[in-house]
Formats: sequence, structure tokens, C-alpha cells
Amino acid sequence: MESTIEHGRPELLQVADAVAREKGIDRDEVLEAMEQAIQKAGRNKYGHEHDIRAHIDRRTGEIRLARFIEVVASDDEVENEITQMPLTQAQARQPDIEVGGFLVDPLPPIDFGRIAAQTAKQVIVQKVRDAERRRQYEEYKDRVGEVVNGLVKRVEFGNVVVDLGRAEALLRRDEGIPREHFNTGDRVRAYIMDVREEPRGPQIFLSRAHPVFMTRLFAQEVPEIYDGIIEVKAVARDPGSRAKIAVQSNDSGIDPVGACVGMRGSRVQAVVGELQGEKIDIIQWSSDPATFIVNALAPAEVAKVVLDEEANRIEVVVPDDQLSLAIGRRGQNVRLASQLTGWEIDILTEEEESQRRQEEFRTRSQLFIDALDVDDVIAHLLVTEGFTSVDDVAFVPVEELAGIEGFDEDIADELRSRAAEYITRMEEEATSRRRELGVTDEVAAVDGLTAPMLAQIGEYGVKTLDDLADLSGDELRYMVLPDTPAESLESLLELDDAALRSLLLPSPLSAGEADAVIMAARAHWFEDEDGGGDAAED
Repeated sequence: MESTIEHGRPELLQVADAVAREKGIDRDEVLEAMEQAIQKAGRNKYGHEHDIRAHIDRRTGEIRLARFIEVVASDDEVENEITQMPLTQAQARQPDIEVGGFLVDPLPPIDFGRIAAQTAKQVIVQKVRDAERRRQYEEYKDRVGEVVNGLVKRVEFGNVVVDLGRAEALLRRDEGIPREHFNTGDRVRAYIMDVREEPRGPQIFLSRAHPVFMTRLFAQEVPEIYDGIIEVKAVARDPGSRAKIAVQSNDSGIDPVGACVGMRGSRVQAVVGELQGEKIDIIQWSSDPATFIVNALAPAEVAKVVLDEEANRIEVVVPDDQLSLAIGRRGQNVRLASQLTGWEIDILTEEEESQRRQEEFRTRSQLFIDALDVDDVIAHLLVTEGFTSVDDVAFVPVEELAGIEGFDEDIADELRSRAAEYITRMEEEATSRRRELGVTDEVAAVDGLTAPMLAQIGEYGVKTLDDLADLSGDELRYMVLPDTPAESLESLLELDDAALRSLLLPSPLSAGEADAVIMAARAHWFEDEDGGGDAAED
């Protein structure tokens, strides 16, 4: 059975109008898809090598099919004899034709066979689908960050296709809440995480595991957040299990935590219900990092904190019976608190902290006993007053040293003198050792490295500027650790700063100082490059 497209088909316009209304796309896009389908059928009939074009009159629905031949200047410029013609030959057929114009040969209407009609239908359906996706992309590209509602259309290998009414969106398995199961027809609320062009067309990606999804849910349940009176400062989630949200009130008369909890917990329970029972800790935000971190570790109690702002790390000391609560099941509580605050958190019990302090006290006391040739009473006094190295004693003002209970100016002078002698002796020994190891004077001239450090890196085979420049900052920091055997470098590189501190091995170089030394050692590389460039120019 065959269907024929005639010259006048006003019903084509009616079909185009109906499709455009149903799919929410422009009528012209539907008609262009029809034209392409007719063109494809024309090329199938007359030959794919021909430039055949179709046009549907937008007013009458009349279909015009024609073959186009491009006019070029001469025979030499003809690349395809079927679709191109030299100017002299074209003017014989149409005297007023010019180079770049087209000769148009009208073609008779096409009788669509069953296969040709099916092919045309596929072209139209594909073009309409592409136009619909473009419309969806334009509509949703500026809606990233919104929470939308939809119906589950189908589930494919754990990925959920959601019908949003005027578009389809994808909720991938890794963006869903673990152990959450959807069936076709279920209602879904999700966060528009991304809208982007993909090879198969524009895609709308949803998420229920994103931290901002929780923020949007609280904004829907808590009018004060929606109005901007309460601000959500940070969110950390372990989707489907536990979450922490930090809030701050811009009105001193409103308690941000109480407002988010609601009467008898009604507001927070609405969010918990949407998130499949995810436990939510609502925390008072603070501009003071220590206070904020203590709040974030709730419900655990904190006895003491020690901040290391340079490393963005904090040590938290908790009572022995609070350790498991502070860490949480599988480390969940401390991990979420770390994500929420942006600080690395090390947790110690009071007993562990006490043992470490005692060990530090003993180690530093022994250092002063050996270096300054004093008894343990004086060494203990120095450690108690906060002196951590012989350098501290050598360069502290006499008045400050003499102000220690039991000391006078004579004792202070003697201690400073012994400290200076010890430093001088150590530097002379280190310089001698450095030269024995073959560490060059160019390396010794790099700012930031002391004589003992130079001897230590020499033990590791670092002898030239190139050797030093090839190191990473961490390698250099670990090489200059005091009293560390050379063969232990690889094992030390596997440790973080917290683990090193637990071994009482604080590096004398900070991460920033080590990087500065490495960059200074690399400076000659760039000078060589510049010199080479100048030589080439000369």
C-alpha cells in the first residue's frame, strides 16, 4: 500500500501544529524535519549524489522538490560535475545567472512506498526528538540548584529516569540514597545537579545525595532560612546514614538551631523523612575555628583543643569515655565534622595526651641536660617555661631568662653562653661533615637551610643544586628531621604530620619553608633557560 504526497497538503500544516503543541517545540522546527525527510526520500529516488532540496510552503502546505546545481567560474573549478556547472554552460540555460548562484530544476512529486514512508517517519521523529531536547536544555540550563518533583518513568540498572512533566531527567545510582528503591510511578523529589550537552543529546542530572539538596529541603521547611534570617553555612553528609548542618542566625533574637528543629522536632523530622531516616545534627556555626570544631563534634564532649593553623589541623583532646562517641561508628562523626569545618581533626584521649606530654617533657629536658651540661632541675624549669630548643635559650633576652623563679642574671648569662657555645660547636661539626659528604657551597648558600640540615641532606646523597631541586617539599622536610637514620626516609614519607608528631619528630621546616627552599634551588634552571634564549637571539 502506498501513500502519495501531493503538491497541496494543508493537512501537513495541521499535523505540524499538533506535534509542535504536544512536544512544546516551534512549528517551523517540525516543518524543517518534514522537509529533511522528503529530501532524503528524493535522494533515494534520484541518487544520493544530487543536491536535492524540499520546501513546504508555510501558508498552503504545498511541497516543492527541486535539484540544485551550483554555478562556478570555469571548468577548472568544477569539483563535482553532478552538483556544479561552469558559468558559460549555466548562462546558456539561464542568461542572468552569476557565479555562486544555483540552477534549480523542479522535480515531480514523490510516491512514497512503504519503506520510503517508514524512513521519512524515522527522520521526522528523530528531528522532533532533537528539537525537544534542545528545548529542554534551554529551559533547564538556568535551573541548576533547584529542587524539582517528578514521577519515576523507568529504572535501568539502578539508574532512575524521572519524568519532570516537560522533560526527562536522570537520577544516577551513585547520586541516590543508598538502599533507597524506586518503582515506576513513584513520586521523586531531587536536586538539579547539572544540565549539560551529551553526545546523545542534552541531559538533566538529578541528585538526592548532594549536600545542597539538604540545604534546599531545610529552606522549604524553615521559613527563616528561606527569608535569609538564618543562614546555612556548611553541610556534610553521609547519604542515608548521618549528616551535620551548621547554621547561623543574622537576628540575635532567633535561635538558629531551635528554629531548624521546630516544635517537637517537626521541621527537622520532615527533612529526615524525605531523606529516608538520615540522622541530622544541627550545629551552631562560629567564626572561631576551635569553637566551631567543638560544636561539630557533638554529641561528644571536648576537654581541650590545640590549633595548628599553618597545617589547617587541630588536635582535640576528649575524656577517655568519650573517645568512641567522638570518633563515631567507622569514624563517621569525626569524618563529617572534618568535612563540615574544613579542618583535619586528630582525636586523642586525655590519657594519650598526658603520656605524650610527659614524653615530650622528658625528651626536651634530656636535650638541655646534654647540651648545656646542667642538672635535671634547671632542665625541667626551662621546659616548664616553654623553651623547646637550645636556640630558644641562646637568643632569649637575659631579663626574660633571669625572670624564671630560682634564676638570676648570672645563671641566665651562663646558660646563654653555654647555649651559644653548643650551637657554634654543632654548626662547626655539621659544616665539617657537610664538606666530607661533598655537599657544594652553592647548596650551602640557599636560604633556609642550617648547617645541621645541610649535613643531614648530604647523608641522603643530596650534594648539588640539581639534587636539591629534584626533591619534593615533603622529602626535604623529612630529610632534616632530627636524629633520623637515612634508610627510614621512605617509611617517613608514608606518614602524615599527625603521625610524625606522635613519634615526637616535628620537622624544623614547615611545608611553606620547604617549598621556598626547593624553588630557590630551581632558580638556576630558569636562569639557564633565559641565557639560552638570549644566546639564540644573539
